[in-house]
Amino acid sequence: MNPIDPPIDLDRAWDLHPQVSVRPEPFGALLYHFGTRKLTFLKDPRLLAAVQALATAPTARAACSAAEVTESELPGFGRALGALARASMVVERSTS
Repeated sequence: MNPIDPPIDLDRAWDLHPQVSVRPEPFGALLYHFGTRKLTFLKDPRLLAAVQALATAPTARAACSAAEVTESELPGFGRALGALARASMVVERSTS
């Protein structure tokens, strides 16, 4: 993750892209996008927990909270989720 990556809007609903598979690992997880054939490593188990919580959380902020991310850590997690969004690993959930 690049420290200057812009964050996603934590107050919107996001979800794992339907073509992404998640494989939990001791260090975090591997995400594989079958459409783009990109492989991404998540090096923090709490980031994995936040990504998994996106499916049921009303917002990315709520998903991070469910993953026990503190308020002071939110900017970093927002940037990490932003990098995942730019890689098409997570997508904004449609309201329809």
